[in-house]
Amino acid sequence: MTAAIPLPVIAAVLGAALLHATWNALVKGRAGQGDPLLPTVLVVTGGALASALLLPFLAAPQPASWPFIAASSLTQTVYYLLLIATYQHGDMSHAYPLMRGSAPLLVAVFNGILLGEHLSGAQWLAVCLICGGVLAMLLAARTPSAQQPQGQRRATLFALATACVIALYTMIDGAGVRRSGAPAAYTMWIFLLTGVSVLACAARGRMRVLAALARARPLLLPVGGVSTLASYGIALWAMTLAPVAAIAALRETSILFATAIAALFLRERVGRGRLLAAGLIACGAVAMRLA
Repeated sequence: MTAAIPLPVIAAVLGAALLHATWNALVKGRAGQGDPLLPTVLVVTGGALASALLLPFLAAPQPASWPFIAASSLTQTVYYLLLIATYQHGDMSHAYPLMRGSAPLLVAVFNGILLGEHLSGAQWLAVCLICGGVLAMLLAARTPSAQQPQGQRRATLFALATACVIALYTMIDGAGVRRSGAPAAYTMWIFLLTGVSVLACAARGRMRVLAALARARPLLLPVGGVSTLASYGIALWAMTLAPVAAIAALRETSILFATAIAALFLRERVGRGRLLAAGLIACGAVAMRLA
C-alpha cells in the first residue's frame, strides 16, 4: 500500500496530533507538579470512563479482532508502567522525544518485515523527516543538569524500551483495527481495559490523592480523557486507510503542536534549535501529503 494518503486522512491525523499535544499540556500544567504519575493515571481513567459510557451505543468489534484488543491492552499497560519508570530516572524533555521519535522508525522497519506493508521511497523520506525532527527536539532540549550520568543512561534505556513497546502496540492495533469492522469500538475497548489495568497496577494506595487531584483540576479527567481517546481513535481509523508506519510517523507531529502550546500558553522559551526541529517535522508532514 504505497498510494498517496488522502488529504482528509492527513487532516484528521493532524487533528489527532493536536489533541495528543493538548492532553499532554494539561498534564504538564499545575497538575503535573509533585508526582508525575497521577495526572497521567487520571487522563487514562478519563479515557476509560468515556469508553464505558459510549460502548453500549456502538456495534461490537468483529470476533477476529478480540485477540488483538487483549494483546494491545496488555501491551499498553506495560507501556504506562515503563513510562512511569522512565520519568522516575530522567526528565520528560529527554525521554519524550526519544520515545516518540524512535517508535515510528521501528514500526516502519518491522511492519514491513512482519506484515509485508512497505512504504514508497517518498513516504520513507517523510517518515525520516518527522522522526529526525522529533529526535532533534531531544538535542535542542539538552541543558546542563545536576542529574548523575548513570541516571541519564537509565532514562535513555527505559525510553528506548518504551519506544519498542509503542512500536509493538502500534503494529498490533494496525492489524487489529482492520479486522474489527468498528474502529471506534475497537479503540474504546482498549482504553477501557487499559484504564482498569493501569488503575490496578499504578494507583494502589493513591486513590485519595488521585481524587483530590480530580477535584482540584476538574477539567483534567474529562478533557484529558476524551482528548487521548479521540486522538488514538482517529489514528487507528486512519490506519484502516493508509500505511500504519506513515500514520504512526504523522501522529508524532504532536511535538510540533506541543512546542506551539508551550510557547503561546505555557510561556516556555522556545530556542532556535527547537524551532529548526519543528521545521523538520513540518516539512515531514508536507512531504507525507506529497508522497
